[in-house]
Amino acid sequence: MAILVFGVSSLRAEATLSINPPAPLPVSVVTADYDGDARIEEFFPGLILARRQSALGFERGGRIDAIHVDVGDRVEAGQVIAVLDTRAVQAQVAAADAQTSEAAAQTALAAETEARQEQLLERGHISQQRLDEVRTTTRAARARQAAAAAAANALRIELDLSIMTAPFDGVVTARLADEGAIAAPGQALLELVESDSLEIRVGLPPLLAARLEPGRDYPFIADGEPMTARFRASTGVVDRQTRTVTALFDIESGPAAAGQVVRLSMATPIEAEGFWVPTSALAEGRRGLWTVYVLNEDGAGYRLEARVVETVRIEADRVFVRGTVADGELVLASGIQRITPGQSVLPAVEGELIEARAQ
Repeated sequence: MAILVFGVSSLRAEATLSINPPAPLPVSVVTADYDGDARIEEFFPGLILARRQSALGFERGGRIDAIHVDVGDRVEAGQVIAVLDTRAVQAQVAAADAQTSEAAAQTALAAETEARQEQLLERGHISQQRLDEVRTTTRAARARQAAAAAAANALRIELDLSIMTAPFDGVVTARLADEGAIAAPGQALLELVESDSLEIRVGLPPLLAARLEPGRDYPFIADGEPMTARFRASTGVVDRQTRTVTALFDIESGPAAAGQVVRLSMATPIEAEGFWVPTSALAEGRRGLWTVYVLNEDGAGYRLEARVVETVRIEADRVFVRGTVADGELVLASGIQRITPGQSVLPAVEGELIEARAQ
């Protein structure tokens, strides 16, 4: 008798389920909105550099007499920042000036002698040959005077080169020697970076670099803060290692410091027709493909149907796809783990369906 009762109860439960099927599952949906001109925001790293940066040293060697600046000091163009010991050069200049004076005296004597010889020639007391010899002596004296003066000027130039001045306004970023050290010719003693004229160098794909407009401002992000920089030029040459073209931007506003890493923000075209879906809408399919679930209308509600799609671009929370989904169809946005193909569903919020179709 107990077995009979259990069988009757089971039949009644099945009949009840066939008469009252489970209610459609509420789900969130998005509309497949195909866009042939879709763009994605991409970020390209760049480096802020000073337009001018110099390692400063003396052309001639010598003992360092004074260095007037230190790391972090700001200097102006023409400001004296270091000096060599010039006592030996000053003595050489004095000697060269003395030689120049001696040569000038000899030139004056030769010129007077030439004038007297010309008078004697007019009176017939000497020959033309003798006068020509005196004139040659005068020209040689003038040449020796000019050579002595040039030597003295060369030494004065050495004196000038013993004084280091800032070639442009900037900040001292390194001090590599101190007073009393012997500086070799060309040895770097100070490093100077131009502080008021900064630029950004960014490596970009060739096609994207070709789209940049000279004189136009572009947005950057530096340490989370926005800033702008004006595009100046690009090298137009593809780097063999990075396969990018270097683009140069002049900083117009915002916080910036030489050596800082920034990011260029650009909206690049996807160049493919498709639509955006949340990453939660994708389910892994066969053979590495991806699947989305489309809501097909069946009168009382909607049933889920799996469709194969191809991922074109992937962002953190959304994916641009294309495939066997028609424009305007409703796509399951989330909750893939709790549904099965063919399951009856409805949009989760009343009126969401109308709103989705209107988009």
